[in-house]
Amino acid sequence: MIWTTRPRFDQGGLAFIKEGEGSCVLLLHGVGSQADAWAAQVLHLAARFMVIAPDMPGHGQSTHLAGPASLSAYSDAVARLLDGPTVVVGHSMGAMIALDIAARYPEMIEGVAALNAIYRRSDAAKQAVLHRAESLGSEAVPNPEPTLDRWFGSEPSEARSACEAWLRAADRKGYQAAYEVFAREDGPSDRALTSLKCPAYFMTGGLEPNSTPAMSQAMAALAPNGRVQVIKDAAHMMPMTHHDEVTRALMAFATECHS
Repeated sequence: MIWTTRPRFDQGGLAFIKEGEGSCVLLLHGVGSQADAWAAQVLHLAARFMVIAPDMPGHGQSTHLAGPASLSAYSDAVARLLDGPTVVVGHSMGAMIALDIAARYPEMIEGVAALNAIYRRSDAAKQAVLHRAESLGSEAVPNPEPTLDRWFGSEPSEARSACEAWLRAADRKGYQAAYEVFAREDGPSDRALTSLKCPAYFMTGGLEPNSTPAMSQAMAALAPNGRVQVIKDAAHMMPMTHHDEVTRALMAFATECHS
């Protein structure tokens, strides 16, 4: 699988990939990534759906947020792309945004899939992510290697190389703003989860140390129409490293939600 840069559309400074026709599937990437991380999913889902994958504000070809960074600000920026019933899918911070959109724009959302989503970090995990956020303000040029090692391990791969290129090219201001929001947030509130009216699909990797299977299981238990899947040998970047399994699961989920 090769992660190449696809052409973008632009709406109010938000750059996005748009392919296919029919009911909408919206794909939201995580911090430091860009829309092309969903290349495998776009390729296959666009055969049945209209697929929209934006670059998060301050990432890829998108401009920065107009005001202060917050989870709701990212959600509102992305929600401008909603134009009819949508299945929203997010990975990592994109999962935070997807769940926030599903809770705040229920009339537009047919289903939500949260991949590698965090929920109630341990004290140690909170301290680690806050420390990483603080270090971004002091590093002249953030070193992507620790992040890549957390995501992929040390073995080279096409997916790791693609993410390395995105991280090295990332807009520093956009990356820092998003990561600080990611670090401060602790996942959806229990009230938001119990209020979800649409099907909610939580997926993560069995080797994921931060967005753990226990987190996905806890969120699925609170969502009225929640379900959970754990890909046993996957870690954090499973939309790329385990793209076949993830794509099959999302195709089935989107088909069910839009039927």
